[in-house]
Amino acid sequence: MPPDPRAKFSSELRSALQDDTLVKLTLGKPRLHGADLRNVYVRPVTLKSGKQFSFVYRHATRDITKNHSIEAAANEVDRLLSDDFLDAHLSTTAQQAQLEIQSNGARLRIKQTDITAMVGEHNKSRHYLIPTNSPWLKALGITNDRDQPREGMAGKLRQIQKFAELIAQITTEVDLPPERPWRIADMGCGKGYLTFALAALLENRAEVTGIERRADLVRLCNQTAHACGFAKLNFVVGDIGSTALNAPDLLVALHACDTATDDALAQGIAAATRAIVVSPCCQKEVRRQLGTPSVLRDALRHGIFQERQAEFATDALRAMLLEWAGYRTKVFEFISTEHTAKNLMITATLGGPKHDDALANRIRAFAAFYGIQSHALATHLHFPLRPGAVSSTHTTQSTNS
Repeated sequence: MPPDPRAKFSSELRSALQDDTLVKLTLGKPRLHGADLRNVYVRPVTLKSGKQFSFVYRHATRDITKNHSIEAAANEVDRLLSDDFLDAHLSTTAQQAQLEIQSNGARLRIKQTDITAMVGEHNKSRHYLIPTNSPWLKALGITNDRDQPREGMAGKLRQIQKFAELIAQITTEVDLPPERPWRIADMGCGKGYLTFALAALLENRAEVTGIERRADLVRLCNQTAHACGFAKLNFVVGDIGSTALNAPDLLVALHACDTATDDALAQGIAAATRAIVVSPCCQKEVRRQLGTPSVLRDALRHGIFQERQAEFATDALRAMLLEWAGYRTKVFEFISTEHTAKNLMITATLGGPKHDDALANRIRAFAAFYGIQSHALATHLHFPLRPGAVSSTHTTQSTNS
């Protein structure tokens, strides 16, 4: 008795997943006429957490991306073929298989392929967590009708993809609540490019709120979110320092100017936010105070070195103060300076030792070395950089675009 075509296809798929020979899988021909889910595309993707399989669920007005392990991926394909689709195309480094499900049964066709050619295609293929044909990318003017970046937007598209990779990694490292949607706040979200990326990446797992003080941008972003079918994405008018937050699980503030970054960090710390992601810029507060240690005097007479030194001192203090407040921090280059000059990223995850006296002494010694007498985040945390210091309140807002 010949093997059942669907069982044979499932076996071929599981072998491809296990052997790491999968190039791509496409599911099509929805079972129901007019179904909102049109196609599903599956490709292998390597994250820091290991090998995963990325599923892009293409709906009529939006795409949803989810990553699955080997076993979960195989089970999900079986479910989709039972409930949603009648056709599947499987490409591996050795063969191509097409499964067609019809009213009178199923048919499976398998064709051997040129292994060398397919391996070349497999090695060259690149998976993006945010598909370039996502409707919201086009609606925000990032891509054109051919799903290619518009003139001057290639760097922004790369930034969006890199940001999605970063957030995907953070969600595997942080203990986020499994019993409810995650709450995410994007402070000073500007035109919402990265806010939409958050919503697209975590569509069914998160409620995303973009906070922006310019009402015209808030209206535009809400209109776009509605048109592109984002049910859990919302934008509100507000300032970084004063907008009340609903205990976010993840707080983001990218390119918040000068001390607005500190306002966002303080909001996250006060709410015991599980993960905080900031990309600072325009570090003016410390530059005005920056002393010149004698050993650095000759170097710091050059303006460019003064600027870089101010950036270093400001953000180093932020990282240390976050650690003092009970967060584990990482500081790294977000994306190449070829694409944006604002490329420093600070990530902080809750769970480190809190209010360590030895660290507090090192922070004060660092500030004293540079002659820094006040720092906005230290003020928010009621952390005196020197005995008797009195800090002022800061209200600078984001210039994120």
